[in-house]
Amino acid sequence: MDSHDTRADMTDERRVLEVLPARPVREGAGVRLRRGFGEPELPRFDPFLMLDDFRADHPKDYLAGFPFHPHRGIETVTYMLEGVIAHDDSLGHHGIIGAGAVQWMTAGSGIVHQEMPRPVEGRMGGFQLWVNLPAARKMINPRYQEYGAGAIPMYREDGVMVRVVAGRHAGVRGPVNGIVAEPTLLDVRLAGGATFEHPTFSDETAFAYIYGGDGTLGPDHVFVSDAQVARFGEGRLVRARAGEGGMRFLFAAGRPIGEPVAWKGPVVMNTAEELSEAFWELRDGTFVKGAG
Repeated sequence: MDSHDTRADMTDERRVLEVLPARPVREGAGVRLRRGFGEPELPRFDPFLMLDDFRADHPKDYLAGFPFHPHRGIETVTYMLEGVIAHDDSLGHHGIIGAGAVQWMTAGSGIVHQEMPRPVEGRMGGFQLWVNLPAARKMINPRYQEYGAGAIPMYREDGVMVRVVAGRHAGVRGPVNGIVAEPTLLDVRLAGGATFEHPTFSDETAFAYIYGGDGTLGPDHVFVSDAQVARFGEGRLVRARAGEGGMRFLFAAGRPIGEPVAWKGPVVMNTAEELSEAFWELRDGTFVKGAG
C-alpha cells in the first residue's frame, strides 16, 4: 500500500473557499476562450498558474490558433475533449493531440512551439493548464509526455466515471509521471445524483473546474455549474455530488511551490531579472537551449 492509498482512511472533508466564473479572454491569434484562473489569482492556486477552457461551437472562434510562441519556466498541460490540436516546436517535435488525449509539456529552459486547433465532425474543445516549476528546475531540458485516449485508464462504479491522467484514484494510476508538483489530474463524469470522493494530502492545493451539468461540492453543499472553478481549502477528502442532470469536471491537486513568481506572457520565472534575461535571449536567438 503506498501513501496515496493511506489517504483513503482520512475523513476531514475539504470545504470550498471560493467559486470563480471563467472569464472570456482572447489569446494566440485571436482565439476566444474562457479562463478559469490566471495571473490575478496568484498565488492562491500554487503550483497551478492558469487554466483555459477552449471549448467552442464556432470555428471562427479558434481556427486562427496559437502560432509560434515561447515558453520557459513552466509546464503546459493540454487535455482534449473533442477535435484535435496540431503542434510543432523548435526542437523538431510535431504531432496531433486528439480527443481524449493529453500532452504534458515541460518547457523548462525554453521552447518555441505552435498549437493549431482543428474540428472533427464540427466539434472542438479542451483545456490547457499551466503548472509552475520551482527555481531549481526552471532551466531543465524540455520534454514531452503524450498519451492517446487509449492510454489513459478509467475507473468506473455506479454513476461514476473517472479518467486518471496523473496521480491515482481508487487504485488506478495515470500515465503522466515524474512531475515535480506530484499532481493529480482527473476527468470526472457523474450521472444524476452520483457522488464522487477522492482522498488528498492535506497540504495539497486542490480545485475543480466544472465543464458540464451542475452539482454541489464539500460539506457545505456549495452549488457549482458549467464554466466555474471551485478552490478547496485544506483537508484530506474531496466530495462532489451531481445534480439531477449529472455533472462533469476536471479535478486537480498538487503540492504548492511557495516561491516568488515573476510572470510576463508565456514566461514564468522567479525574478524580474530572470524575465529580462529570457526576453533578451528571445531577441538574441539564444532562447532555446536543451535538446529535449
